[in-house]
Amino acid sequence: MNKQELRTKYKMLRSQISEEDVERLSMDIANQLLQLPIWEKSYYHIFLPIQKHKEVDTEFILHILQGKDKNVIVPKSNFKDNSLTHILLTDTTLLKVNSWGISEPVDGIPIPEDTIEVVFVPLLAFDQHGNRVGYGKGFYDGFLAKCNPKTLKIGLSFFPSEKKINHILSTDVALDYCVTPLETYNFKK
Repeated sequence: MNKQELRTKYKMLRSQISEEDVERLSMDIANQLLQLPIWEKSYYHIFLPIQKHKEVDTEFILHILQGKDKNVIVPKSNFKDNSLTHILLTDTTLLKVNSWGISEPVDGIPIPEDTIEVVFVPLLAFDQHGNRVGYGKGFYDGFLAKCNPKTLKIGLSFFPSEKKINHILSTDVALDYCVTPLETYNFKK
């Protein structure tokens, strides 16, 4: 399938998940993440979900990171150029929901991309090669291209992988892992 077909398919599949299942499946994903060899790092970038799109609720992962005393970074979107800035999440960080339904920091301490060691990546679909499909604006591909090559890119998905995503671009950045409620896919092998 091509990216647009996958976007349509997975938006529809997500719309059929109940709020209770979003919470349960998100907790299952957080528990799967605990099995990955990623917890010795210091700087973790995590997206805050768009609830109306039934994205993976990252609150459970956030609690794990805070319990392990990690530096947590959250994105702030610039819709004029489809870029992200990255802000350290602290006890005093004020979050506000933007016009797209994304909870974002109003301001704070910016963190450069090359400092970030692990990125939890939102997606609609992914394939058995680590390619992903997002909403098509390129926010994360642009961001991930600026990260250190050793930065771990971990997709989070309620659904298993597709066999193959057609029409992958040279600007598309592949995942190292993708974690679902039942399985973790390792693309670093």
